[in-house]
Amino acid sequence: MSGLHYHYQVPGDDVTRAGEASGAVKSTLKKMGIPPQVVRRVAIAMYEGEINLVIHGGGGEIDVDIDGATVRMVLRDQGPGIPDIQKAMEEGWSTASDSARSLGFGAGMGLPNMKKNTDEMTVESTVGEGTTVTMVVRLGG
Repeated sequence: MSGLHYHYQVPGDDVTRAGEASGAVKSTLKKMGIPPQVVRRVAIAMYEGEINLVIHGGGGEIDVDIDGATVRMVLRDQGPGIPDIQKAMEEGWSTASDSARSLGFGAGMGLPNMKKNTDEMTVESTVGEGTTVTMVVRLGG
């Protein structure tokens, strides 16, 4: 199977559009006949990442590569960066704004849910420059 590549722009000013990219990837994986539990893991991880791009990163971009064995998602923003990645990985820890919280976001579960639903995840961040999160889900489960 040859690989598929998708690129998505995630606007930073509209939380209602977060989920468009993960929805498109979910639909593609379903059409490919990928097992539902794998599709679910990819969709959850990518949606959480999209929300983070909007509420923390001021928007960004996502590149998705699907081959016969994996789905690889690379999410990039040019936001404020994460000063303490280890702390940000703790369930319940959040720097979300009051406005994001008023919309039901910012419970501090984004990065932990992303990690839980992927087989591999790395977070690289530089304060003042932005964050790149790379996630891999193996298609075999």
